[in-house]
Amino acid sequence: MQWFLSLRTWEQALLASVMMYAATTLGASLVLFFGKLNKPALAALTGGAAGIMIAASFFSLLLPALEYPSFLPDYLTVTLGFLGGGLFILLSDLALSRKMKQKGRSGLLYFAVTLHNVPEGLAVGVAFAAAVSENAALAALVFAVGIAAQNFPEGACVAFPLRADGMSRRKSFFFAQGSGAVEIPACVLGAVAAAAVRGLLPWALSFSAGAMIAVVCSELIPECFSESKTAASIGTVLGFCVMMILDIALG
Repeated sequence: MQWFLSLRTWEQALLASVMMYAATTLGASLVLFFGKLNKPALAALTGGAAGIMIAASFFSLLLPALEYPSFLPDYLTVTLGFLGGGLFILLSDLALSRKMKQKGRSGLLYFAVTLHNVPEGLAVGVAFAAAVSENAALAALVFAVGIAAQNFPEGACVAFPLRADGMSRRKSFFFAQGSGAVEIPACVLGAVAAAAVRGLLPWALSFSAGAMIAVVCSELIPECFSESKTAASIGTVLGFCVMMILDIALG
């Protein structure tokens, strides 16, 4: 662990993003071995991912954003940043939906997940850039682990619909794992940009939080609650609790 903490910010972000991508790949690999997944189990996993992202948005992004100075009052900075992140995802969804209607649900889901992985990667990178102590760096690493945990069911959620639409197992796996690859450059870019321009930190952190909450509301919550309300609720609550405990313990 000391070795990881001794690395430069962008190096920490790079390793964290590779871990996140690996989790997506592992989830996508399930399509190589199984015809389909148990729906309540998948709903619980996706709900857990939603809970993790909600907790991370507050404890790992919004609260740290309040600690950095801005030319505006702190409450206004985080509010505007949060709204900007949410608006970015909503507008992206609208544009994507219009262009991808002819591709079917699985194609839309694939491109939506790929697009949403960009702000997730940026969020983790910004979290590492904002770390000014070992505990903060550990908290950023826990944040990355939380994103990796939600990437596992996400990879499966992309791979299996592609398979159901007639794509081969190998192609379904290939495209699903590729949806997580965008997190690597996004994470490194977020770390480098935020570290270079410290004044961007409160804006970047709150923007990332807004984007992540919008992703949860537009993709994860509807997906998991449509399969099993009970399993999804349990997963969401447990995911939030786990991330909250880790963030507070390391914060």
